[in-house]
Amino acid sequence: MKPSVCIDAVFEGLPLGEACAKVKDSGISAIEFWAWWEKDLDELEAAVKESDLTIAACCTKFISLTDPALREDYLEGLRESIVAAKRLGCETLISQVGDFRVGVSADEQHQSLVDGLKEAAPLLEEAGVTLVIEPLNELVDHEGYFLVRSDEAFDIVDEVGSDRVRVVFDIYHQQISEGNLISNIAANIDKIAHFHAAGNPGRHELQIGEINYPHVFGAIQSTGYDGYIGLEYWPVAEDPTEPLREVAALLEANQ
Repeated sequence: MKPSVCIDAVFEGLPLGEACAKVKDSGISAIEFWAWWEKDLDELEAAVKESDLTIAACCTKFISLTDPALREDYLEGLRESIVAAKRLGCETLISQVGDFRVGVSADEQHQSLVDGLKEAAPLLEEAGVTLVIEPLNELVDHEGYFLVRSDEAFDIVDEVGSDRVRVVFDIYHQQISEGNLISNIAANIDKIAHFHAAGNPGRHELQIGEINYPHVFGAIQSTGYDGYIGLEYWPVAEDPTEPLREVAALLEANQ
């Protein structure tokens, strides 16, 4: 397991070069971020090269998959995101799925997700890029979002039937939405291609809150997972690099 720092959260507002340097100083060798289209890719590439970092993940464009009328827009955004990901050496694209459409049945929206991702799969397979759909909590951060529970996300992945369409399991979000973290992860690890982590409540450092991250990480490691754990939170520490060093050491100890 390898840590990746979401620079848009942990080092929010810092120039790319400075954020990347702080990640490197924390002993972590990978970053991730949200909207690649809002960044100067030349500057980003230079910053990543200067600090000798890998880009673990970024987002595809935020276009709803729950509305079939927007599917071509979603697929075009995905094509553009694949081009950007290939340029950046990024193998994972994170996809939110859109809000619940009032007046439309949940089953119909679920099917729209499946159908859209089935159309996306050949693009991803040809490019060698993995798309991970993200369940989010609706109680604290994302009221009105469609995909809340991990079991529905895993069902969608099964129905799509492509190794290039999987789930990002956000430990923070799923602790709020459903709990039962270790059992849900262990039973579905083959459908998970990326993790996110933050302390709960508050979405701060992993060392703060009710989630026993050493135990959760140990359980993930026991499944044989060897991908990235994305650290996506807003720090309260005066020096955000110190808690990052602690998490890096914890993950290294779980190798």
